[in-house]
Amino acid sequence: MGTTSFLTRARGLLHIRNQLVRECLAELLSTFILIIITLGSNAQKITSFETKGNTITAYLAGALAVMVGIYTAGGISGAHMNPAFSLAMCLIEQFPWWKFPIFVVMQILGSFISAAAVYILYYDAIWHYSNGTLTVSGPRETASIFATYPADYVSIGNGFLDQVIGTGVLMVGVMGIMDTRNKGVPKGLEPVVVALLVLSIESSMGSNCGCPLNPARDIGPRLFTYVAGWGPEVFRWVEGRGRGGD
Repeated sequence: MGTTSFLTRARGLLHIRNQLVRECLAELLSTFILIIITLGSNAQKITSFETKGNTITAYLAGALAVMVGIYTAGGISGAHMNPAFSLAMCLIEQFPWWKFPIFVVMQILGSFISAAAVYILYYDAIWHYSNGTLTVSGPRETASIFATYPADYVSIGNGFLDQVIGTGVLMVGVMGIMDTRNKGVPKGLEPVVVALLVLSIESSMGSNCGCPLNPARDIGPRLFTYVAGWGPEVFRWVEGRGRGGD
């Protein structure tokens, strides 16, 4: 009885009644889950010299992470997890504009925290793999664990077009899945279909720039690498970096 009473009181104290706060926390949590799984798969692949992961496992982990994120917070905040999706929802008047900057901040914050968590989780592996030097380019670079970088041959214009097309396909696909006037997806399986959509885009459009498809997925972790020791080079477009992130 004592334990039950204590848990009941604790739940009452922790219960959040403000809807906006609930949505912000849900967006933060879902983005955190999305990015920690995505970056964790990159870290496992890179620091193991691709003996415990490869490009396919990284793509699969990223797609499944989208699914888990939607199941985690879809019923509370909609689990946008992506500023591009929040913007698209505003443009079709399905999401209020005043919430847009708030959600973007939560998404970037969630991705920043998840990057820190992956760094802690793989701290020993990162430093062992990098021979004690955090670099953005070269054969032992580790920056691409966290953010995406273009392949050596990609120009700025081609990189921009790559992301416009990839993100555009994602937005059109998600809107089609959500449209109740379209062919219906069995209720409860929408996150699975969205994950398959993400996997298909990663598998077909990932070689140029790593296929981030999500500004928050790239900005938050890139900011983390800047403050964690990789330095300002993480913001520069430099040829010959050695690897594009997944």
